[in-house]
Amino acid sequence: MGSLFRALPAMDTVLAAAVEADALLAAAPRPLLRDALTAFWDAVRRDIREGRVSDAAEVTLESCLPRMVSCARTAVMPRLRRVINATGVVVHTNMGRSVLAEEAVQALLTAASGYCNLELDMTTGGRGSRHSLCESLICRLTGAEAALVVNNNAAAVLLLLDTFCKGGEAVVSRGELVEIGGSFRIPEVMAKSGALLRDVGATNRTHLRDYEQAVGEQTRALLRVHTSNYRIVGFHAAVAPEDLVALGRRHNLPVFEDVGSGSLTDFSAVGLPNEPTVQSLVAAGLDVVTFSGDKVLGGPQAGILAGRADMIARMKRNQLTRALRCDKFTLAALEATLRLYCDPELARRRVPTLRMLFMSPEELARAARSLAARLRRALGPVCAVRVRPDVSRVGGGAFPECDLPTSLVCLTPGEGAPLSASGLKQALLSTTPPLIGRLEDGAFCLDPRTLLPRDAADVVALVSSLLRP
Repeated sequence: MGSLFRALPAMDTVLAAAVEADALLAAAPRPLLRDALTAFWDAVRRDIREGRVSDAAEVTLESCLPRMVSCARTAVMPRLRRVINATGVVVHTNMGRSVLAEEAVQALLTAASGYCNLELDMTTGGRGSRHSLCESLICRLTGAEAALVVNNNAAAVLLLLDTFCKGGEAVVSRGELVEIGGSFRIPEVMAKSGALLRDVGATNRTHLRDYEQAVGEQTRALLRVHTSNYRIVGFHAAVAPEDLVALGRRHNLPVFEDVGSGSLTDFSAVGLPNEPTVQSLVAAGLDVVTFSGDKVLGGPQAGILAGRADMIARMKRNQLTRALRCDKFTLAALEATLRLYCDPELARRRVPTLRMLFMSPEELARAARSLAARLRRALGPVCAVRVRPDVSRVGGGAFPECDLPTSLVCLTPGEGAPLSASGLKQALLSTTPPLIGRLEDGAFCLDPRTLLPRDAADVVALVSSLLRP
């Protein structure tokens, strides 16, 4: 055992070899690289002590170099990195939800690469307000009198209820007490705001009289929560926003709606249910509407409040607003995205989320056939490649159980292949970049709907590297 330990290389030698062998390791901060290499050689020492190594030739730098470089690369890589999404889920929460438009990316670079006018009044040269950067665009697109941006939609709801309902009751339908992901639920968010929940109606049916009977001295607002992440079918009834607004006016109560995904687009053209748009809810008379900046809007994560000028002004003065405010990067990306929406056709072409959702079945079939042909040429007989019809999903809690027709590229490795379909799916999690697809009917499947233009070449290279090493 002593001779095995003496065969181990010195750390200075190891560092020099790692830097020479790999450009990523050469560029890594030296303390991180040293820690990664130390961890690798500590594992080698553990193998020696536990009797898994008996030959000194197995622990030399030369013999260990490929494994060492691979382990060190994994250790020093940034934790947040690019992933290729071939699942067909457009707004994929686990993969960062919406892909930003190129215009939004450029806006981020501008904000990041120097000073900017985040809170600079360009007329006086004095202090300005970050709230003004996106407000006029939101008002133009939604018809609202005023608007405010915070860091996500849950924060928007929290701020709204804290401002107007703290210590009093907010009346909401029992069927709208949704869980919004990660075990966060509307009742808990309401409780954190200091508002008291007064739920009315039944899970599947709530009537206007249910709201009216609940109105009392402690009532501060009527609240609608759009059930964008699940659907009730069958025996179901809900109160239209116009009717709830009329009830609120009779009792001098504001009416709010948390619309969740916050669509500015009518998606009925691609066969999705005609979900209410933010502008239609503002037009219906809702006092304040809250919605997300990412998800189907296709921008960065943000919570947007649009509505009456006096109410937005009160929320801007709330001390919570500073805690929930957005940084320059969010505002830059959101403004760039909203600018595209000023021309709906331009937005469909330039906002990746919209472009993916509006892809036609014929366009997807062509993309699938093209990718399949490239994979067949690269893989040869080691893997069967076929195209078949299937469905994509919107994701992000939007349009649940609503399918979008697509064409999948299905890979079925043959008997001589080094990996099965499930093994291929697992191995692709460790590639650079990782490739995430679907495992269905014994095949590894790729949906072209969520592949970006730059992804196709990488898909072919990654799959080939594993099936034809």
